[in-house]
Amino acid sequence: MSIEIKQISKNYNNFKAVKNLNFQINAGSTIGLLGPNGCGKTTTIGMILGLIKPSKGKILINGKDIENENDRIKVLERMNFISPYVELPKKLTVKENLLIYGRMYEVKNLKKRIETLMIELNLKELENRKTGELSSGQKNRVSLAKSLINSPDILLLDEPTASLDPDTGDYIRSYIENYASENKTTILLASHNMNEVERLCSKVMMMKGGIIIDEGTCDELVSKHGRINLEETFLKLARE
Repeated sequence: MSIEIKQISKNYNNFKAVKNLNFQINAGSTIGLLGPNGCGKTTTIGMILGLIKPSKGKILINGKDIENENDRIKVLERMNFISPYVELPKKLTVKENLLIYGRMYEVKNLKKRIETLMIELNLKELENRKTGELSSGQKNRVSLAKSLINSPDILLLDEPTASLDPDTGDYIRSYIENYASENKTTILLASHNMNEVERLCSKVMMMKGGIIIDEGTCDELVSKHGRINLEETFLKLARE
């Protein structure tokens, strides 16, 4: 499934969080959305998910406008997301959370799907623990399981490996990489981990002040701005 953003903006009173964004993500590709805190990344993801209504512009998923009530549910049920800014219900166990979200998405063979995710994401020993009692890294893995519960065609990832130790972070990146390859999943990744972006993304969009200030492959951006890696390129653009 493809994502097409046409002149979207989001205003909060007199503050313009996102300004006339235009971009397209082809089906099956993984694109990075980079920028300093407060640049509009999370707002953009929220608008694509239909959680935030754009002040103007259109968002098309596989050519269908998510503001169209006839298409909205069909489109959104094939999407999912992970964000450290959205916590799962703390008083529910890991398994209860996955059951509830699986039922919301009307996942077939739900128990089998949950069991598969539990094993693949090393969550079995946590399944009866309350989510609020978990460490930040453990919560992150549960959120990833939630984001995959409906086997989405579009996955929106906002800091998917935040708070994870290097070993677990590498495992999750490998999991996402393999999942996307096997399922032809379209991914938009917002991350401050430049190694993660270089590894997963075929293209990067650099965002600042609510607009996209540059875009290209990681190698193209590094070369264009005369830096030795993507992290230095990010710092240059963020500080200009």
